[in-house]
Amino acid sequence: MMNIGENVPPPSEWDRTWKRKYRSVLLTLAGIFLFIMFVLGYYTLKDSIPDEIRMTKENQEEMAELFTNPLVTWEDTIPASQGGQFTISCKLLNVIPLKDVKVDLVEKQWVQVSGNAVGIYMAMEGILIVDTQEIKGEDGIYYDPAENLVQPGDYITAFNQQPIATKRDLIQAVQECHGDNVQLSLIRNGEEIQLSLCPVKCSEEEYKLGIWVRDDTQGIGTLTYVDGNSVFGALGHGISDIDTGNLLNIQDGQLYETEIMGINKGSKGTPGELSGLIRYQDDKILGDISANTENGIFGHLDNLDGLNLKSMEVGYKQDMELGAASILCAVDGQVEEYQVEITKIDMNHQDTNKSFVVKVTDDRLLEKTGGIVQGMSGSPVIQNGKFVGAITHVFVQDSTGGYGIFAETMLKEAGNS
Repeated sequence: MMNIGENVPPPSEWDRTWKRKYRSVLLTLAGIFLFIMFVLGYYTLKDSIPDEIRMTKENQEEMAELFTNPLVTWEDTIPASQGGQFTISCKLLNVIPLKDVKVDLVEKQWVQVSGNAVGIYMAMEGILIVDTQEIKGEDGIYYDPAENLVQPGDYITAFNQQPIATKRDLIQAVQECHGDNVQLSLIRNGEEIQLSLCPVKCSEEEYKLGIWVRDDTQGIGTLTYVDGNSVFGALGHGISDIDTGNLLNIQDGQLYETEIMGINKGSKGTPGELSGLIRYQDDKILGDISANTENGIFGHLDNLDGLNLKSMEVGYKQDMELGAASILCAVDGQVEEYQVEITKIDMNHQDTNKSFVVKVTDDRLLEKTGGIVQGMSGSPVIQNGKFVGAITHVFVQDSTGGYGIFAETMLKEAGNS
């Protein structure tokens, strides 16, 4: 009988070496994988902790609820001398530093939330250059006198050393120069520059600089809130130029009463919008706009008559939770409350006006608008009886959803404006 075991050759030195290298490679890969998972987990955990929080003095005992992850530890004592502001240091497993969180202790704050549709008019601080263009001269030759000199986003503030503020004044000044070189004072990226242009004679009495300009803007949005000093916040995002994409520098502006005339429903790939009639009469002015910022437009209301206002406590970002909420908006002329769902909350989003995600769940609003449409920016978001934020953007590929801004962010911006 054959003994099979006797015919199996012993493992060679090469086999043993190969197996050792194989195990070494596996262990190395496993170590790298575990290291990557640790790093990803560390930064995910770090990002889940807010950089800064505001908390009412009455709710200091709820601070521990902000750090419910058992892996996160934090100091439970603070220097008594710091008063209403202090910093808490969070650690992973009480060893590895995670983040220092700034805490502001504030009094409870109440505002009057709105949801009213309003007309917006803003005059720019200077004349905005949108683009340049070729123009046909009187001699039949095409010229581009402003090419490579001015840039989209520049603001013209003076013409031949004289202040200038409107398109009409600029056109008149160009005609009066009779083809002589002109000096423009521009604001570019916050800095003032001077340059010289030579107008092109297009006909016997017409001269042009070859630039497209704009000196004002208007539209429809939603009034978010009014505080006890009649300071208002609206939109939850700034107004940017449609051509350059830059935030508009404004000189002043007004909020007007407006009447919603129709709704273009949103659909996949096509954001809808509210269309309305803005009543540009002095007796229809609701208030003045003083600031156009990334986090909304702000100013002072003089006329509260006819506005739908409801007193409500301000909720902070740590008060928010995933799940049911509601919004206030006036898509058909009257402010109504509609049901939504908060599906994502980002405590530290780089774009502060995209700090959480909402999805419209109310069949009434879906039937009227298809979800979120342009003109609804600024609609207050309510959760657990508190004003926690405002709608800011709609998803182009899904009009039922969009972004929002924390209420505290708008209120802080208003205080800084």
